Parts: sequence; structure tokens; C-alpha cells
Amino acid sequence: MPAATPGTPSLLRALNDRAALELLLTHGPLSRTRIGHLTGLSKPTASQLLARLEAAGLVVATGTATGRPGPNAQLYAVNATAAHVAGLDVTPGRILASVADLTGEVIGSHELPYAEGTGPVAQVTRALGEAVKDAGLTLGDIHRLVVATPGSFDPRTGVLRYADHLPGWQSPTLLEELAAALPMPVEYENDVNLAAVAEQRLGAARGHEDFVLLWNEEGLGAALVLGGRLHRGWTGGAGEVGFLPVAGHPLVRQVTRVNSGGYQELAGVQVLPSMAARLDIEAPPAAASAGSVLGSVHGAESGAMVEAAAALLAQAAAAPEGANLELLREYATALATGLASLVAVLDPEVVVLSGALTIAGGEPLRGLLEAELADLAPSLPVLVTGEVRERPVLRGALERALSATRDEVFDTSRR
Repeated sequence: MPAATPGTPSLLRALNDRAALELLLTHGPLSRTRIGHLTGLSKPTASQLLARLEAAGLVVATGTATGRPGPNAQLYAVNATAAHVAGLDVTPGRILASVADLTGEVIGSHELPYAEGTGPVAQVTRALGEAVKDAGLTLGDIHRLVVATPGSFDPRTGVLRYADHLPGWQSPTLLEELAAALPMPVEYENDVNLAAVAEQRLGAARGHEDFVLLWNEEGLGAALVLGGRLHRGWTGGAGEVGFLPVAGHPLVRQVTRVNSGGYQELAGVQVLPSMAARLDIEAPPAAASAGSVLGSVHGAESGAMVEAAAALLAQAAAAPEGANLELLREYATALATGLASLVAVLDPEVVVLSGALTIAGGEPLRGLLEAELADLAPSLPVLVTGEVRERPVLRGALERALSATRDEVFDTSRR
């Protein structure tokens, strides 16, 4: 059916349909009366709307409302099985895959460890296939897939940049190979950008149009949201702040070749063990057990490095005094040094602190970082800790896939 034109009854019906579906997603099951009240529609119009959506397979009757005078009211909910989406979070150590229904509930997952010598296409298809199988579906049931990676695919060439530590993903034909292997539309996005999508839709950045998300895990990265939209830059590399030169630290040259930069060398995960050692802080068991892999920022062992550094910060945050306080203060200064440059250029309303390290540092680290930033930056944004703690990158990938899929499925003007 052709798209509805402005002001036509079909367009108004489609707008009402979308409004009702969004309300059901937000509030859960609602009665016809409640939908009418929230949308401002009359009871007959609300009844016609629900009948239309039920016939289209977009809503289902689900139980009745009890505990009130009069007959029990029929409740309606979004049909969760009307569409399914998938997300992948790709790192040098593993691929996480999840499948969600139209309401956003995760119904299938799989973690595939990194396999040396196995190509990206084989790993992606296997991880996705296992998650789909866990959900009781087939690949043909997936409407859209969003893949999160470090770095970004250059929109001009299709080549992955800023992620030399992701083996096999730099092939100029990779996107074509993946498109040929997968039966659904696929989008690719930087992992930190997707963590920002999760916070914008579900977490600490809700309601904010201008914010920066500072990611602090295997590497330092940032997502820049300006006017409510992600800013990716000309090559897709906006926010690769690990490469940022910083005052008081030796310049790192040929940064993309060494896959590091001044800010990463000053405040990355690898600096925490040496900071703790200088302060004679005994590493907790999690940090001590990972000591053998603390010499490299990237690689299959990066998860152990993050675990070790996070354990040090969590230990310090639990008793922020003496040497522990000095560790938190020293690390907050290192983080603030690079963050101040971002604030000076972008002047964001909010900075969301995300990733395992800043979360492990908790309120003591956030407070010290705020104090340092007040001294180093020309303006002071609100610093908040990320609220999406369970696999934020993967959650962002699912949210991106759900947004596009809902736009397609909920467009009743084309039915």
C-alpha cells in the first residue's frame, strides 16, 4: 500500500496506532479504557484501534484487570513474537550474541570464545546461530542484526579502522562476505557508541540531548551525542579518545599502528597495577591472579586485565583512605586530564561514566574526578555513573535493532 499522505484518515489511524503501541511498550498490558484515556481517543475509536492492531498481529489479549467494581476489563499487550532482533558484541577475546523479542526481552544468548585461525564470518555466523537456537528460532526469524565492534567501519571504504587488535576484521571485503552469509539486514556500530545508545534509551542519559559517554575498560573511548544524535565523524572515528595527546605525557606517534595514544598510556587499564605498586597497595586476589597478563592492553587476555584493575579500584573505593585514597586521587587526575579536553571542545551537559573500571571506582572515584575536572575544564558538566550495568554494549545493539524494527513493524499505514 502507498504511504499515507499528510492529513488523511489513514495517516491519523497510523499515528494513533503507533501511539498506542508505544504506550503498551512503556506501561505493559493496558485496558481499552486506559488506552483511550492515555491517547485521548474515544472508547469506540480505541476499540477499533485495538481490533485493527489485533488483526495485524501486533497486539494480543492477555488476561483481565481485576479488583475493581464492575466487569473485569480485557487487557492488551504488544505481541512479543511479531518480530525478533539480534545483537553481537565483538571483542578480541569473545563474541557475545543475544536475541530479543519485539518488547526487548532477551530470549536467547550465546558466548563464543575467540578462536585463533577462525575467520570473522565463521565466528559471527556460529555465535548468532547458537543464540538463535537458544531462543528456539531460526535465522529467518531475525528481522535485523546490529554488530558492535571496537573502532568503526569507514563509511567511504567499508574497512574497519582503529581496531588492529581485532584479528581478521580489517579485510576490505568483510562486509560483503557477512552480507552474503547472513539472511537479515545488518548494521555495524562502534561498541562505545552503542553503550551510549543504551544509556540514552534506558539509563543515565535519558532526556539529555548533549552528552558524552566515557568508556573505561580494555581501552578508553568516548561516545559523543550532540542534539540527540550520535556524532561519528568523517571516518567514523569520533570519540577514539585513547589516541588523544595529553599534557605532561610523552607523545605517542603512529598511534593507529601501535593502537594506543597519550590518553590510553596515561589512564588506561594497564597503568593501575603500577600505580598500586608505587603506593605499596597489595593487590586483591582477582588482581594478583591476573598479574601474568598485565603487560598488554589488548588481546584475548584483556578481560583478565580489566578484572585485575577493577579489583584494585573496588578495593580502594571500599576503604577510601590512606594509600587507597591516593590511588583513587591519582587515577582521577589521569582520567580528568583527557576528559577536560573533551569538555573544552564539546561543552556537554552530562558526562556518563561507563565501563568496568569507572563503575568499580564507584562514588569515591566519581567525586574525585568531578573535583579534578572542576579545576581543569572551563565548564563543569554533570558527572553520572552509567545505569546499564548488564552488558551495556550488547544492550545498545539490541536497542538499535529494536528501534529500526519497530519503525517497520509498527507502520500500519503501509499495511
